[in-house]
Amino acid sequence: MTICLRILVLSFFLVSFTLACGPGRGYGRRRPLKKLPPLAYKQFIPNVAEKTLGASGRYEGKITKNSERYKELTPNYNPDIIFKDEENTGADRLMTQRCKDKLNSLAISVMNQWPGVKLRVTEGWDEDGHHSEESLHYEGRAVDITTSDRDRSKYGMLARLAVEAGFDWVYYESKAHIHCSVKAENSVAAKSGGCFPGDATVTLENGVTKMIKDLNPGDRILAADEEGKLVYSDFIMFLDKEEKSKKIFHVIETKEPKRRIPLTTAHLLFLSSNSTNNEEPFQTTFASNVAPGQIIYISERDKNQLQAVTVERVYLKEYIGAYAPLTTQGTVLINGVFASCYAVIEEHNWAHLAFVPLRLGYKIASLIFPKEQKMINGTCQEDGVHWYSKVLYQLGTWILGNDFIHPLGMSLSSS
Repeated sequence: MTICLRILVLSFFLVSFTLACGPGRGYGRRRPLKKLPPLAYKQFIPNVAEKTLGASGRYEGKITKNSERYKELTPNYNPDIIFKDEENTGADRLMTQRCKDKLNSLAISVMNQWPGVKLRVTEGWDEDGHHSEESLHYEGRAVDITTSDRDRSKYGMLARLAVEAGFDWVYYESKAHIHCSVKAENSVAAKSGGCFPGDATVTLENGVTKMIKDLNPGDRILAADEEGKLVYSDFIMFLDKEEKSKKIFHVIETKEPKRRIPLTTAHLLFLSSNSTNNEEPFQTTFASNVAPGQIIYISERDKNQLQAVTVERVYLKEYIGAYAPLTTQGTVLINGVFASCYAVIEEHNWAHLAFVPLRLGYKIASLIFPKEQKMINGTCQEDGVHWYSKVLYQLGTWILGNDFIHPLGMSLSSS
């Protein structure tokens, strides 16, 4: 029964996506599943130092059994993971919740990759000072891992699986183990959902610009359709709203004409496959995957069509406040740059289809209570990820697996 239900739901998604890629430009094509290359010895991903903003973040201080932060650690009793525990104290089982989540995800990947083989943890939380100064092992944010069969020929692929499982920094450190670490639970870098900063701007139908944080349901804002034509679309609600939280954004800056869009790691951005040709079909990718030289789309004054432009640089910047607006079109022009309203799942069409009930509910409410709908103030919406988004994420991981899910998952969207 369960298997049949999954097949029916997946078939619904596939059929709908096929229709979306029919005649016309469309928002993109489904890419074939990628082959995962193993890491080379001494390679680390991302290619920055472990305790920097782009990786696991700064060291925040040693956690001991007597410290207040000891409560941040949680034991991992996953039977699919072997803990070496050479101290016989259970210390290797203690870790932050984020580290635990990534480790449990990796354990599943290991069993799928090598049936009969389990993940093995040789080092976890260190309370005895066995590691170098300011090691993340002292905070329960790092683990050293091998496979249960200790087959060193598997370690390169094990490291790659750790990257895919969402560890914030993975290092093929030794021929005897792989080192993995995560951001701190309270790290601003760990709290980067599918959003834009509150002071990012949109353009209203009357030509006036407005900051995202000031949007109200019913505001008609500039978006674009599947053909790249500029249109105005109703703002419905925020899928995620964090008024006061600090977040790290990827700032994507273009060459002339200059545009700059800040968006969080797992948010989707439209880009062209290989050229500045406006006839190229749109593709979507996570903000974390955008690199200089790629082609994205912008709006220009007095033009009714999106214009292709080259990305000049990408950098990280901290902002206060984060908002994820949903429009009836499913797209939006932020600071004049064409972006999706969706995040976490790397297929715009699937996400847009999944939000049909919300758009339909808004449409019905607008017809029945037009005045009341216009009077609702968007700033009254409570902070946090909308419940519907949370449900969709769970369904998405169940139906699609990890192939189209951002490695950091909903941890990105539930700060």
